[in-house]
Amino acid sequence: MTTPLYTLGAAQIGEAVRAGQLSAVAVLEAVLARLEALGSLNAFRVTLAERGRREARAVDAIVARGDDPGPLAGAPYGVKDLYDIERLATAAGSKIGAEGPPAARDAVLIERLTAAGAVLFGVQVMDEYAYGFTTQNAHYGAARNPHDPARSAGGSSGGSAAAVAAGLGAFSLGSDTNGSIRVPASLCGVFGLKPTYGRLPRTGSFPFVFDLDHLGPFARNVEDLALVYDVLQGHDAGDAACAFRAREPVSTSLDAATALRVGVLDGWFADMAGAEALAATALAAQVLGAEERVTLGGAQAARSAAFLLTAASGGELHSANLATRPQDFDPATRGRLLAGQLLPASEVLRAQRVRRHFHAEALAAFADYDVLLAPATPCPAPRLDGGTIVIGGQGVAARPNLGLLTQPISAIGLPVISAPMRADGGLPIGVQIIAPPWREDLAFAAALALQRAGVTLANELAPC
Repeated sequence: MTTPLYTLGAAQIGEAVRAGQLSAVAVLEAVLARLEALGSLNAFRVTLAERGRREARAVDAIVARGDDPGPLAGAPYGVKDLYDIERLATAAGSKIGAEGPPAARDAVLIERLTAAGAVLFGVQVMDEYAYGFTTQNAHYGAARNPHDPARSAGGSSGGSAAAVAAGLGAFSLGSDTNGSIRVPASLCGVFGLKPTYGRLPRTGSFPFVFDLDHLGPFARNVEDLALVYDVLQGHDAGDAACAFRAREPVSTSLDAATALRVGVLDGWFADMAGAEALAATALAAQVLGAEERVTLGGAQAARSAAFLLTAASGGELHSANLATRPQDFDPATRGRLLAGQLLPASEVLRAQRVRRHFHAEALAAFADYDVLLAPATPCPAPRLDGGTIVIGGQGVAARPNLGLLTQPISAIGLPVISAPMRADGGLPIGVQIIAPPWREDLAFAAALALQRAGVTLANELAPC
C-alpha cells in the first residue's frame, strides 16, 4: 500500500490483514514510528511496544495458517489510563494508582478486543481520576490537541481522542462520566460514543461514579466506531450495572435506509453554546432535515445533579487517600474531591430525584423524535494557557465548564455519538446525537448520514 499505514482505519486494516494483503506487524511499526515522531502531543503515559508486537505477530500467525483472527485483525489501539492491563498498575492518571499493584488480568473490554484481533500498544493520558475536562495532569502533563498543540485536547479522555485524531492508532477506548468521551471527541475532531448506561461492562476499569460511568470508543469514521462497538458488546457479571441484553450489532445494518425524526434541543443547550457550536448544530440539523426545536426544561437542574453526584461519589471513593496522602493528588483534583466530601446527604438525595424527573422528561420527548441534536461543547478547544472559556459573554473556568452541555445527558444515561464538525477558523467542534435508551442504532444512522453528506471530519487526520 502507498498510503501511510497509520492513516488506515480499523475496518480497512482488518480487511487487508485478514486477506493477507497487509501484515499486522507492519501496521503496528508504522504507528509506533508515528508515535515517536509526535511524542510532544503527550497522548500516551505508557507505550506497550513489546506487547503490541507480540499481539501483532500472533495475528499474522493466525492468518498464515489460514484461520480468521477476527474483524479487527491488526488494528492498533490505545486505552485510557483507567483500564486494567495485565501486569501493569492502573494509575487512572494518578501518582497513587501508579504505585499500586499490577492488574492480574486485562479489563473485559480489552479481552474482547484481543479476541477480535486488535493490537494494544499504549496507555493514554487522562485527567487524574477522570475529574476534569481538559486533561491537564499535574503528574503526567497535558495532552495536546493535534489540531493546535497550544490548545486543550479536552478531557478526561484527552489522550485517547488526541491519539485517534493524530493517527496514533485506528481507534481508542475512553470513559464518560460527565462528558469525558464527548468533550475530547468534540475538541479533537473524532467520533466518540457514549453508549446507554449498562450497555458495556466496566469490569476491570477504575471507577469514578457508579451511577454515571460509561465506557466507549473513539474512531475517525462511523464504520470503525460501529465495528469496535459491536466487538465490545455483551453482558458481564462483573459489573452489577451491566444489563442482561442480547448483542444488538449495528455495523451490519449501517447501510439500511432509516427515515429519522430529528429534533434540535433548545433552551439550556442553546443558551450555553457559542456561535461556532450553534452553527455546527444548525448544519447538522439542516442535513438531517430537523426543523423543530425541543426544550427540556430540567436540563440545567440535571447538570447540577450530575455535578453534585460526581463530587460526592468522588470524595467518598478517595476519602482514605485524601486523609493520609493529600499531597500526592493533583491539586486541582484534590480541591474538588475535598469539596465533595462536605456535601450533605440531603443534597445528594435531591440530585437523585432530579435525575429521575429529567429522565422522564427526556423519554417523553422521544415519543415524537428518534434522535435529538445538541452541541457537544460550548466552543472549540481553548488554549492550555488560558484556563477560561466564554459562555454568555462571561469568562468561566474551562476545566469544570466544558461539559456544560454533556452533563445533563450523562445524568440519565442515554446513548450519544459526538460527530465531528468544523467550526469557523478550522478547529473542530462536535454535535451530540442523542438517542433513546438502547437505541444506539438510531444515533449511528444519523451520524452516518452526516458523514455521507460530507459535513463531518470523517477520516481526516489532524495537521499536528
